[in-house]
Amino acid sequence: MANPSPFNYADIGNIGEDLVAKWLQSTGWEILRRRFWCRWGEIDIIAQYQDTMLAFVEVKTRSSRNWDEGGKNAITLQKQAKIWQTAEIFLAEYPEKANFSCRFDVALVDYQLQTKKIIPKDFLERLSISGYDFSLHQYIEAAFDQ
Repeated sequence: MANPSPFNYADIGNIGEDLVAKWLQSTGWEILRRRFWCRWGEIDIIAQYQDTMLAFVEVKTRSSRNWDEGGKNAITLQKQAKIWQTAEIFLAEYPEKANFSCRFDVALVDYQLQTKKIIPKDFLERLSISGYDFSLHQYIEAAFDQ
């Protein structure tokens, strides 16, 4: 039997979001909010680039052998609509940001049990915690436009 993860699903998601937030900051983005919630839904990360752009980021953290293409298939049209509505609420609460260009990004994070194997460098950011490797494998800008 495989070793069970020491994390629950919320922990795994939070670690994935931490990794993405760290990566965004390292590329010049300021994190405005984490887990912005309203009755329509939640946005994992809201980030600002300089004084021109806002990114509403959905983070999907999956084990290396998952059923939904690393989380891509979980971002349905209904999920996109909820994120869009939640972004509108955010902009209504922060009218000074209303004239910024906005985009909806998706970050795909993979996690797996650490092994002694050499880990390939096909990731943007990596974090090791409690015997697990978390890696940001794909960051899709303007994902809802595709």
